[in-house]
Formats: sequence, structure tokens, C-alpha cells
Amino acid sequence: MLEFEFFDFLHDECKKIREEVFVKEQGFLQEFDSIDDEAIHLLVRYNSQSIATARAYKEDDTKYHIGRVAVLKSYRMQGIGAKMLKAFEKELSLRGAKEIILGSQIKAKEFYEKNGYLESGDIYFDEGCPHILMKKSINL
Repeated sequence: MLEFEFFDFLHDECKKIREEVFVKEQGFLQEFDSIDDEAIHLLVRYNSQSIATARAYKEDDTKYHIGRVAVLKSYRMQGIGAKMLKAFEKELSLRGAKEIILGSQIKAKEFYEKNGYLESGDIYFDEGCPHILMKKSINL
């Protein structure tokens, strides 16, 4: 059974998942930043094991930015990412969000499109990896 828990700090389990996915697997060097101090962090557990994480921070009164969406490799392609987005969208809606933006890696763009996010800008590079800004209006 999937469990979703939100924290107002970078939980150690969230940090471990991000290190595994973004640092060890994908080779990003600048994974952690000051945004972690102000972000809402989502931790997903399956049968009490931590398997996925994401963070969101407030851009303005009605806009939040989701990022650092990470699912451990052995749990991918099972619909967990989509369920994470829905859980975060619901939580952020309760906090006043009307729009969510995110910077998708180009290789993940189709996943976000399937979940209702639309391209909103040009391709940009983060540590050499191509990304695209995407957004979604939410009215939950």
C-alpha cells in the first residue's frame, strides 16, 4: 500500500532517494540547494519502505513549483509518479495553488504531458541536461 507524507523540512529518506536517483544514477552534482529549506517535501512509502520523493515551493500566492520528482529505479513504470503528482496537486490546492509549474527533463516530458502538464517555454539546460518548463492549472 502506498503512503504519502508531507514534511516542511528535507526528511533524511527524501535526501537518500534524491542522492540515489539524481546524484548516483543521473550524475547531477548540485542536487541540494537553499530551496530545500523552504520547500514542502513529499515522501512516498510502499509497505513502509521509502521509494519516492518530490518537493514543491511557493512562487507566489497561487503558483507553486514542483521539482526533484524521483522514484527509485525498481519502482518505476508502476504509476507511482502519477499518483505522486495527484497527491501533491491536492495538497498544494489546499494551500491555495491554482497553477503548478515544473522544469521537466526532456526525457520525462511525455510523462508530464500524460498528467495534464503543458509545455511553456524553450528548452534550457541544467547541469548539461535539457529541460523544458511545463505548467498545469489546478482547480480541485
